[in-house]
Amino acid sequence: MSEQVAATRAGDPELGRGADVGAEARAWLAENWDPDAELHDWRDRLVESGWGCPTWPADRFGRGLSAEQAREVQRAFDEVGAVGVAKGTGTALAAPTLLAMGSEEIQRRFLPDIITGRAAWCQLFSEPGTGSDLAGLTTRADRDGDEWVVNGQKLWTTGAHKADLAMLVARTDWDAPKHRGLTYFVIAMDQPGIEVRGLRQMNGYSSFNEVFLTDARVPADNVVGEIGEGWRVALTTLAHERGLGRRPPPPNRSSGRTADQAAAEAEAYNQTYVWYPQRAGRPDLAVPRAVETGAAADARIRQQVADLHALNRVSQLTVKRAEAARRSGRAPGPEGSVAKLAGSEIARRSNRVHTAITGAAGMLTGPDSPHDGLIAEILVSTPAASIAGGTDQIQRNIVGERALGLPREPSVDKDLPFREVRTNRS
Repeated sequence: MSEQVAATRAGDPELGRGADVGAEARAWLAENWDPDAELHDWRDRLVESGWGCPTWPADRFGRGLSAEQAREVQRAFDEVGAVGVAKGTGTALAAPTLLAMGSEEIQRRFLPDIITGRAAWCQLFSEPGTGSDLAGLTTRADRDGDEWVVNGQKLWTTGAHKADLAMLVARTDWDAPKHRGLTYFVIAMDQPGIEVRGLRQMNGYSSFNEVFLTDARVPADNVVGEIGEGWRVALTTLAHERGLGRRPPPPNRSSGRTADQAAAEAEAYNQTYVWYPQRAGRPDLAVPRAVETGAAADARIRQQVADLHALNRVSQLTVKRAEAARRSGRAPGPEGSVAKLAGSEIARRSNRVHTAITGAAGMLTGPDSPHDGLIAEILVSTPAASIAGGTDQIQRNIVGERALGLPREPSVDKDLPFREVRTNRS
């Protein structure tokens, strides 16, 4: 390792700024990139070198680089077709949460397998009676020596049937107010006390699960943050959640075993989200559908299509603004909630436009139906856009309170001990 890169990894800001990061990355790749390596073996090299997650701290499997320097590193990887780190809930949600709130010991235990993809993650947050009111959850964790014993039920858990580990929020203090009696855990999914059942959606897919926890066990050293401070940790996770359902770009393609395995991994991950474009309403189909059906001759439908196109374009610009802020190193802000609200509205308007264009035939499925049943799939998938990842009502509260500085929503149970709070499951 060169003197400059060694200094960068050690956290020396002066030498780190002056380093030719792109040249260093290319030199490292020239020596280490092996397109025929086993995928996990290759990613082990990324863990050891820090090149897989260059913006992470130098002593936490990264290199302590800026977002701009990380883009130079990505360009170097793209040039040779080198495969990057695993994509999914682990890298999108678990890793940023552990880096921000986890202890050094927890980071060292869990981050490497997130990078390599050896461990798949899911998120045990929502419950049958507490979807939007997450702080009102009733899954409980009771201390038993060096472990916590967990009992309860979680719902709408994407990928639970494939997960090795989960981010779990459970109630550990029933005498504290609801936001202050929660604790955030990392829990192993492969244990006798956890049962995962798939949920069948009205569009025919089964992306979500309900998870039953009966005397499931969590080691005491799997607490993230402080006991009773789980709400603060959960907010860190939720701040990164808005874009999770987007299909990640395909891995860099080059010939060889590593790229083939990465492509298979990405395809398996993307199967969970294959219906998400329909959930968003497919506004891209509105113009071609109006033309091919002749509905474009109707001035009223033309106006609806134009309105949808304009809103979709503005929303895309908002998303780009949020992505630019993230690339500059800023933490996720209220623009994520604005984009989420816009996405919900686009889905609703798309639903109405597709209905106006197609008519009653839009309810048909099968090979002889409009777009081989795709229109029908859109119509039954779009309601999810207003619910998943935080309802529209919750997003409006976030924008009003955190972005516009409006008074907080009145709460009659904010300071009550949670055991005195009336809930849907009381």
